[in-house]
Amino acid sequence: MYLLSETSTRAIRTIAAQAQDDSILLCTTSAPIRWEACDLERMQRILHDSGAGFVYADYRQETEDSLVNMPLIDYQTGSLRDDFDFGPIWLLRTDAFREAVARMDKDYAYAGLYDLRLKLSERWPIVHINECLYTVAGDKPQATNQFAYVDPRNRDLQLEMEAACTDHLRSTGAWLKPDFAPTDLTQGEFKHEASVIIPVRNRVRTIRDAIRSALNQETNFTYNVLVVDNHSNDGTTEAIEEFANDHRVVHLIPERSDLGIGGCWNLAVHHKACGRFAVQLDSDDLYKDSHTLSSLINAFYEQQCAMVVGAYLMTDFHLNVLPPGLIDHREWTTDNGHNNLLRVNGVGAPRAFYTPLLRQIQVPNVSYGEDYALALQFSRRYRIGRVYEPVYLCRRWEGNSDASPSKTLSNARNLYKDRLRTWEVQARIHLNRNGHE
Repeated sequence: MYLLSETSTRAIRTIAAQAQDDSILLCTTSAPIRWEACDLERMQRILHDSGAGFVYADYRQETEDSLVNMPLIDYQTGSLRDDFDFGPIWLLRTDAFREAVARMDKDYAYAGLYDLRLKLSERWPIVHINECLYTVAGDKPQATNQFAYVDPRNRDLQLEMEAACTDHLRSTGAWLKPDFAPTDLTQGEFKHEASVIIPVRNRVRTIRDAIRSALNQETNFTYNVLVVDNHSNDGTTEAIEEFANDHRVVHLIPERSDLGIGGCWNLAVHHKACGRFAVQLDSDDLYKDSHTLSSLINAFYEQQCAMVVGAYLMTDFHLNVLPPGLIDHREWTTDNGHNNLLRVNGVGAPRAFYTPLLRQIQVPNVSYGEDYALALQFSRRYRIGRVYEPVYLCRRWEGNSDASPSKTLSNARNLYKDRLRTWEVQARIHLNRNGHE
């Protein structure tokens, strides 16, 4: 077993040169690993029988007073994020390992292991064994930092990860040139230049603040606020009705009872009152100041894009800034942002869309990942504009839908985003093979 204390290309090549058996066991934790009878043999048998280049298994986490099963998720074509959780034990075929290493033609200080598994996935199956086959003792699993890729301290690491992923996309035919379709921003007739869209269900503590934030915008164009009240029953409906005297507020209650956030967006976007541009405001959050809406709409015309993403500050309920503070996604580049988006798990906020195109693409009727799905599809053909100054306050509190998700919920969310990436990779390969029909 090789304890992987670093993830450089040099370390990976050293293991390939030293390996003597027909399989290689990598361990990414210094915590003790305990095997029960025949568990390792089980992994080896599945590695052989499945024809995989690499297998990984669910495991048990031992603490002082408990033993907890740690289920993982299946690897698929779209599992391109560099933080994919394989658990701390990897079992690889030595010949597959060496074949992949032979194609590793760049020397990475950080991205060697990531480069290895991407190279492996190009020619060998990566198989998840959904059985708990070992125990990690005395080492609590590290929580994934979902903002690691926007932390300036990790910039060198992230540049390497982006380079490795970009090479993989080129190898598989999914890389897209920065050859964006022009966006004609004059399509259709709209009464308003913009609509702020607020989907809401049971947010009586925050909905008034959100609506006031939208109504306080200073613009040289007309706009309205479409509040999609998804059958609230906690006083939210009554709170929205307090704004009935302001003609800019359109209070929508769906006829359907099966809508997620995405479905609420579709309802608003297809409403006759929707403006030329549809701009996000979550019911928990606020625009930073009175210039947010103008900044986002101006970006459409200045950057000739079909979607605009701003930057936000992470705060608590009382608007005190929380770590990591500013999330501006400056890792995005015009030339490669649309490719690197397949590696990272988010695009940023707030998001704004050119309504005629959004009506064509449609929003998935889900309550998680719908924004990421849209960013992937828009970026396939169109330029995404960026506003790097903070224009949005993202409030974190106990009522958030993404506050402290369980392992089961985290797995479901990651599986969904991986599936979105799989579909997008397939679409981009098709696009490259068949042209922009």
